[in-house]
Amino acid sequence: MRPAVEIAVQDAEGAATARANGADRVELCAALGVTGGLTPSAGLLDAVCAVGIDVHALIRTRPGGFVYSDAEVDVLAADVAAAVRLGARGVVIGALHADGTVDAGATGRLLAAARDAEQRAGRRIDVTFHRAIDAAADPIAALTVLAGLGVDRVLTSGGAARAGDGLDVLRALVAADTGVEVMAGGGVTAEAIPAIRGTGVHAVHLSAKRSVRDRGVAGPGGGAASDLEMTDAGLVRAATRAAHRP
Repeated sequence: MRPAVEIAVQDAEGAATARANGADRVELCAALGVTGGLTPSAGLLDAVCAVGIDVHALIRTRPGGFVYSDAEVDVLAADVAAAVRLGARGVVIGALHADGTVDAGATGRLLAAARDAEQRAGRRIDVTFHRAIDAAADPIAALTVLAGLGVDRVLTSGGAARAGDGLDVLRALVAADTGVEVMAGGGVTAEAIPAIRGTGVHAVHLSAKRSVRDRGVAGPGGGAASDLEMTDAGLVRAATRAAHRP
């Protein structure tokens, strides 16, 4: 099976690089390296959707764990609707209870927001449950719950720091045959993709990024100076070749 390739990007330039080098879609987020990814701004989402590649927007208002209050879920649901309105073809969500089980109530609310936005937009919207599943107490049980809720896809490393080390769990998630696509993500490299493909996953996800020196000056209130992350054309190209190879 030829798995799809999804590249996590943080700007329109990254999306254009992903598109030019064979990626099937992008996940758009902000502050990826520092926080693991947060909801992109409206202006950023609008600019990236104009690139001409399918954009799935991460919906995550803060760093940290995945246990959310009702007020936080209200904001997440509003961001789901806004992302679709601005042109996103998919949204990436996730919510858990403190015991590591899927928060079906919160997840269901976010799914309902996506399906309502889908109807208003008149186009199909994919819903991916993000790597919150890697914090779940029982990933197979979590996947079964998500299938019942109507989630389209899960993003997972198989519970490992790197997807290449979570092959057994990835294989088990695919074998569960719930109807939910399994997308391997987390430390994915082109070199690891052949082994990951062997698990039968439907897609691979990677940031394919490199760091460049920030020429700006940081000051009080602006945070510490640090390198900037950019999508690397060579890394995207190598990943798509590895994933699409017959």
